[in-house]
Amino acid sequence: MTSEEHIKRIRKVLNFIEENLDNELSLENLAEIGNYSPFHFHRIFRGIIGETLQEYITRNRMEKSTMLLSHQKQKSIEDIFSEVGFKSNSTFSKTFKKYFGVSPSVFRKNTPEKFSKILPMNSNNGQKEVVFQHYLYHLNQMKNFMETNAKIEVKELPEMHLASVLSIGVQNIDNAYNKLISWGISKNLFPRENVKMITVYHDSFKVTAPDKVRIHACMLLDEPIKTDGEISPETLPKGKYIVGSFCIEINEFEKAWNGLFLWMKENGYEFRRSNPYEIYHNNFKEHPQKKCIVDFCIPIL
Repeated sequence: MTSEEHIKRIRKVLNFIEENLDNELSLENLAEIGNYSPFHFHRIFRGIIGETLQEYITRNRMEKSTMLLSHQKQKSIEDIFSEVGFKSNSTFSKTFKKYFGVSPSVFRKNTPEKFSKILPMNSNNGQKEVVFQHYLYHLNQMKNFMETNAKIEVKELPEMHLASVLSIGVQNIDNAYNKLISWGISKNLFPRENVKMITVYHDSFKVTAPDKVRIHACMLLDEPIKTDGEISPETLPKGKYIVGSFCIEINEFEKAWNGLFLWMKENGYEFRRSNPYEIYHNNFKEHPQKKCIVDFCIPIL
């Protein structure tokens, strides 16, 4: 079996996990979804993703729970542990404390109003502890950056059909786009007038390490496609989005995302369970100042 076939199958499993994190996710069931025997599935999953299946599921459940505890404080802890697939508060609390060093209730109490990242770390005595990383720049500076560089709108965006390639970690995103573009050229889809490249984020950099974040490198299509090797169909649902339009340098992307999420919070909008994405309107290498003309899109209720 080719590596492309393995990636296609594992990606199907990743999508299932993402959509069913609140349900039981057994090795046997997930192996069946990927059309593997449990023994071979476990080995191939770790080879492609870099974590065991259980490590991956637990990390995703813990990361999702931190976002819920931090940003949806009206939700009870019982609602939260059910939403991330735990049957009891005791099991959830034990797993959470092992991962972050504190109980969910203490974590929620200690969460600052504004932070850029959540970092689980080992303390000097070897115990787990959670560190909230604050913004590297003053909030007023961020607001000035947004006022100077961003046009922000709240609008309905249409459903979009994409061809996409999976990247695990930011270190692999260039390779994913190279595969996507090569495929587009072979299908006479690229280069093409008004073609758009889109990056879809299936994890948040606030809680997921850059080398583990799941990213999809995508090309906007007129019609849906069928899976073709590592190229998979993906659909971005229509709905309400905060759209921040920027003309910025590559190294300013993190600042733009942080500023846009702060704008969302300060204007009373609530994040919708979907994936944020970037839409590129130029090739920054061809820009006289090497700047990206890009829309940052946050799904909201």
